[in-house]
Amino acid sequence: MAPAAPATAAVRRVKLGSQGLEVSAQGLGCMGMSAFHGPSKPEADMVALIHHAVAAGVTLLDTADIYGPHANEALLGKALQVGSVRDNVALATKFGKFLADGKVGIRGDPAYVRAACEGSLQRLGVDCIDLYYQHRVDKKVPIEVTIDELKKLVEEGKVKYIGLCEASASTIRRAHAVHPINAVQLEWSLWSRDVEEDIIPTCRELGIGIVAYSPLGRGFSYRVKSCYHMWSLNLPRFQPENLEKNAKIFDRVNAMAMRKGCTAAQFALAWIHHKGDDVCPIPGTTKIENFDQNVGALSLELTRDEMAELESYAAAADVHGDRYAQMANTWKDCETPPLSSWKEE
Repeated sequence: MAPAAPATAAVRRVKLGSQGLEVSAQGLGCMGMSAFHGPSKPEADMVALIHHAVAAGVTLLDTADIYGPHANEALLGKALQVGSVRDNVALATKFGKFLADGKVGIRGDPAYVRAACEGSLQRLGVDCIDLYYQHRVDKKVPIEVTIDELKKLVEEGKVKYIGLCEASASTIRRAHAVHPINAVQLEWSLWSRDVEEDIIPTCRELGIGIVAYSPLGRGFSYRVKSCYHMWSLNLPRFQPENLEKNAKIFDRVNAMAMRKGCTAAQFALAWIHHKGDDVCPIPGTTKIENFDQNVGALSLELTRDEMAELESYAAAADVHGDRYAQMANTWKDCETPPLSSWKEE
């Protein structure tokens, strides 16, 4: 297997959007440190991991107010207080999803946008959020209304750049017409390629950067036949009727990775790195050794033939099962009302 990258490995930079945002070609997804992947991990260990990532040259740290909720932002806030860490990172967080009575709600109205931003600024201990995403689109509020409030936050110096998550092509276009969108965060990996049909081309037409979350398929690239967290068992792709078929794809990718002298996870990350200089995957981890392995993917060079072979194994139509049990609140179901219908209460 390819050796893990040392903490001093150089990490190239990519530009997201046209407004000046430049980040490491690979970021760090911080969600699993505090939420959704079992109990929260020891704070000291996670702060050490974040500092290790920054020392390695990773500059994009990704969080959201719902991770915890709030605990992950507070964790990053503590990590940023050490030395010059804050000066060396682009801090990305998100608003729009919240928990109420155990259920997830979505809001994008101006009052909520502003209140969410103020809360994140306080928890993160910063004066300005580098990249502020709408985590999910509020289908009750015209996207123009939400983006206009974000535009005001930019003008006030509380936000530098604006992003969207899981937005449809038409939503992206409407938002971008109000204020430049610097990045769209979406699920993109060897196992989730349906965004290539419409969303990716729209982003590139408009000059918007692409941030790929779950670039390893929520663990698919690591241990497809082994035990998963219980939450994974609720995902259609991991159900027995689909997992057996999907495991065959993994086996072919893994065999190809072994011939290359790397892990399947590194191969999957290298694939997405080769999809364009406007792409930044944000694999998450809670272990330094896994982080080093992920960063090692940046040094892998794939030929056109290798890329074609990989894509022949994992075409969108060949992966069985959706990525979520309910595809609501994703780009496939996120249209908002026309601006003319808006009446603020």
